Amino acid sequence: MKVCRTLRIILFPLLVWSCLAFTQDASTPAFVPGKWGKVTTPPAPIGHALLLTDGSVLAFNANCGTTENWFRLVPDSTGSYVHGTWVNAGTLPAGYDPTYFASAVLPSGNVIIMGGEYNGCDPNGAWTTLGAMYNVHTNHWSSVAAPAGWSTVGDAQSVVLPNGKFMLANCCTKDQAIATVSGATVTWSPTGAGKFDINDEEGWTLLPGGNVLAVDAYVGSYLAAGKNSEIYNTATGKWSSAGSTKVQLWDSSATCGGAGSASYELGPAVLRPDGTVLATGANACGAGNTAIYNTTTGTWTAGPAFPGILDIADGPAALLRDGNVLLDASPGVFNTPSKFFEWDGTTLNATTAPSGAALDPSYAGNMLVLPTGQILFTDFSSTVSVYTPTGAACAGCAPVITSVAATLTHGSINNGVHGKQLNGLSQGAGYGDDAQAATNYPLVRITDSTGAVVYCRTHTFSTMGVATGSAIVSALFDIPASIALGPAKLVVVTNGIASVAKAVTII
Repeated sequence: MKVCRTLRIILFPLLVWSCLAFTQDASTPAFVPGKWGKVTTPPAPIGHALLLTDGSVLAFNANCGTTENWFRLVPDSTGSYVHGTWVNAGTLPAGYDPTYFASAVLPSGNVIIMGGEYNGCDPNGAWTTLGAMYNVHTNHWSSVAAPAGWSTVGDAQSVVLPNGKFMLANCCTKDQAIATVSGATVTWSPTGAGKFDINDEEGWTLLPGGNVLAVDAYVGSYLAAGKNSEIYNTATGKWSSAGSTKVQLWDSSATCGGAGSASYELGPAVLRPDGTVLATGANACGAGNTAIYNTTTGTWTAGPAFPGILDIADGPAALLRDGNVLLDASPGVFNTPSKFFEWDGTTLNATTAPSGAALDPSYAGNMLVLPTGQILFTDFSSTVSVYTPTGAACAGCAPVITSVAATLTHGSINNGVHGKQLNGLSQGAGYGDDAQAATNYPLVRITDSTGAVVYCRTHTFSTMGVATGSAIVSALFDIPASIALGPAKLVVVTNGIASVAKAVTII
């Protein structure tokens, strides 16, 4: 539970923090930090964001009490989000006004959000069971009921499984459920037998092969060691132990959180192209630990701790195109300022920070991987930033198109594209509970005969898995009627990495 951070999006505590100096071995190539910029000012403060399959960004109004209002950031004709345009994206059903909630882009291209903490600015949390679905064709939100018998959903974690079904946690119990979505109809089925502890504060990471990893957060009530992790088997629908994380990742300290008790918070866990998962921790006054899960061997090793008293007591991370992970850390629990790092598999490299970092605790940040390879950063303010990393796309990480029609008709729908790794090697961004912003689905981007960058809405993905290897997977895409006719170049882009372009003709 996060009662200890009541209305935390309004008042951020201040803390003076001195940055530690970092030294680097002379034999190691010098780390080159990325740069931050700002996008067009949005019409309201912006909170969590998701990437729609037409290349636009869907985000909500972060003003407490008006989060039912949503917007889209549409890139300009050069593909730039910095110079993009904000447009209206509808309003949630009456009475549904959450701040933190489960969220996902579905194989249809529609968006589902479920539950919520601080619904309607309720200072006591209000772990609502309300939900809604955004129809990308009508720009309309419709209500979605929670699984039968659930009295809470709240700031729950969620994931889209490789079969395209949406899996949702109940924030406050051991319950999970799987949604089968047909149009606007959502049917729930229980799953998740054998869960060790309750779901609260935990996140889910989709693994190669389709299973789901969780680091336990409420283990203090269940296990003295406090280092348990679990695997959800998508074939059996059951949980089993994934072993000890070697170091404690959940916060058990009452001295830095300001609430008189442990916060139980965790940081995000992100799958990297090498098959390892970086799991980050919150440990209040002590340094935040990290742990590395090897998906090949199924074993954990301790990673480096964040410097000083930095940790991630709720907060975002995002996979960069070179395989590094961008991280947002801050001191103790819910304190400021935020400091940013890139994890390269060996070192936590201190990098640059966006303009509002001095006033942000890590939990205020959210990250989204853009098709440009940049990271969109929001922090419940009217300043929306992008991080442009310096690294090139990692070798072997790009999607590969094996077939697409050489001639495509403007305004046509359900065109097919086939290839390898079209869903990428990772979900992209992570946070845990509170917000999910996975981008493990292919976008089709065409540079038309005028040089304009045009995104074609994709949908009907054959898989929503990650790291699918040599398997041929597919998607359908719809071509805007406004696209210029003539010779063009088509790529599939996933998690900010584009395939080799295919020459096509638009007729």
